[in-house]
Amino acid sequence: MARIGLVVLAAGRARRFGGGHKLLAALRGTPLLWHALDAACAAPARPLVIVVGHRQHAIRATLARFRRARRGAPPWRVVYNPHHATGMASSLQAGLAALPASCAGAVVLLGDMPDVRAATIARLCAAYAPGAAAVVPLSAGRRGNPVLLGRPLFAAVAGLRGDEGARRLLARAAEVRTVEVPRGGFADVDTRSDWRRARAQARRR
Repeated sequence: MARIGLVVLAAGRARRFGGGHKLLAALRGTPLLWHALDAACAAPARPLVIVVGHRQHAIRATLARFRRARRGAPPWRVVYNPHHATGMASSLQAGLAALPASCAGAVVLLGDMPDVRAATIARLCAAYAPGAAAVVPLSAGRRGNPVLLGRPLFAAVAGLRGDEGARRLLARAAEVRTVEVPRGGFADVDTRSDWRRARAQARRR
């Protein structure tokens, strides 16, 4: 199987959240970021890179707490993006640049996805074929995150600017594979309304 890295994006300013740092907001008893980290640590993709930027010291502190709470968590590399204020593109570029040349691709995971599953990441990795542009998850006919970017797309990612992710590149790519995943898990937390909704759902479980 091709070697696939994993990049967790945790550098954004979260302007739409309206105060505070959303990745540190409590959900189901732990910071929001921890839910994505749990999936990342349980997934087979390695090495693991975490990109930080906005309030990096607070994010590094919660990463340290996570490691103490989750004994046996795999090693990771934390990369600081000095250009994080420009948007997601620079963080994506910083994360991919931190991976070794031996990686045939990378799963890109947003840090604000509380319901993402390690099994989804594993299915993306299993579906990748060397030379493919990407693998994306599909649920009920809808694409979502995380996505696996193949090495052929890395150079194109370097041309992204501002808050742009890889969506435009995926739309133009010649070979994008899809894998069916269980319903749910695509939701992210952008606003306080999203956060309150996630908390309400957690109480009903």
